[in-house]
Amino acid sequence: MMAREGVKLGLVGLGTVGSGVVQLLDRQREAFARKIGAPLQLVHVASRSIDIKPHPPLPGVRLSVDPWSVVQDAEVDIVLELIGGTDPARSLVLEAMARGKAVVTANKALLALHGDEVFAAAEAHGVRLGFEASVAGGIPIIRTLREGFVADRNKALFGIVNGTCNYILATMSEDGAEFAPVLHRAQELGLAEADPRMDVDGIDAAQKLTLLIMLAFGVRVPVEAVYTEGIRQLDQIDITFAREFGYAIKLLAIAKEESGVLEARVHPTMIPQDSLLAGVGGAYNAIFTQGEALGSSLQFGQGAGSLPTAAAVLSDVVESARAQTKQQQPRPPLGCAWAELKPAAVRSMDELVGEYYLRFMAVDRPGVLTQISGILGDQDISIASVIQRGRSDGDNTVPLVMRTHAATERNLKTAMTLVDQLPIVQGKSVYVRIEESLG
Repeated sequence: MMAREGVKLGLVGLGTVGSGVVQLLDRQREAFARKIGAPLQLVHVASRSIDIKPHPPLPGVRLSVDPWSVVQDAEVDIVLELIGGTDPARSLVLEAMARGKAVVTANKALLALHGDEVFAAAEAHGVRLGFEASVAGGIPIIRTLREGFVADRNKALFGIVNGTCNYILATMSEDGAEFAPVLHRAQELGLAEADPRMDVDGIDAAQKLTLLIMLAFGVRVPVEAVYTEGIRQLDQIDITFAREFGYAIKLLAIAKEESGVLEARVHPTMIPQDSLLAGVGGAYNAIFTQGEALGSSLQFGQGAGSLPTAAAVLSDVVESARAQTKQQQPRPPLGCAWAELKPAAVRSMDELVGEYYLRFMAVDRPGVLTQISGILGDQDISIASVIQRGRSDGDNTVPLVMRTHAATERNLKTAMTLVDQLPIVQGKSVYVRIEESLG
């Protein structure tokens, strides 16, 4: 391909991110041409709603409702897959690669669930695969882990990678509101889907964590091996007591490596209020890493949205276009060959050792604390501090809140089950893990 002919793009999907890509391509046309040494030209767009939904102007661009028409277009050099989901995205991406086309995608579900096929196919067909926008929107965390931190050995990674959950928890903390109305507000603002399960149940964050682990630790962890817990069980009372203990609650994607064994988990976590991650508000994302050589580092920015995510998509397009115009050989998408990524040994959650916040709703009578602390003691769980409130008028139960010293999760779960069987305890008790070492 001659540089003067430019690089031809085919776009599949014209939703929020796809529309942002069209806008930035037009806005930055001359800048892209200077940086690449050749123009970028959008020649083909496919969207099933192209004829029924408004979209940015697309003069001179071939339009279709059939995504396969873009993949099969001989003029297209780079296919931008922005439809999400795994079907037909998986087949479209694999077909594009088989035809020798570079691919750029924002599809974390595709890569988390079918990365074995997709990454291997990119290498087998000798094509570029860009996926910067698949994790943390506009934050260049993929490129940072793959290239910026290549000389270091990562020891731990903590990520706020789901903007919906971060917005909900931050708003609960700031406004004193409960989970359900804040979720409804997030849906009205377009920050949460009508069916919010992928976000609030931690599934989205778990899928993103598998990609971060591959880049940060050089091993493979399937999504089903990531312990995943959402935020539905948290009440305003937990936010309030966390603050009294000096913590904020965040949904964290956590990976730690020690002695060749990896922790891979997503769950609500109490972190010190003075830590950098605790200050990440709204729908923003942040990834905090700890390396042997570089120490602590924080990447922060908008984790979603039309233009931030489109900017990440186009950063991959520019990188791929530069390489094509210079006829450079593609590098493995993950920085090393897929075959070099070995399955990780993942620590069972039962073996996790850490500190915990515990909250029980107990009948207000003498001896309650003794009974509960006795069960905890039988399971080798030591109490660091206790907060107990008096009951309000007409309410026979009171919150009993504890912070533990380091304990084994297996013992903690056993103790919580036994406590919940006591007649003096109402409803299901809540526990939240605590992470102190966040710089």
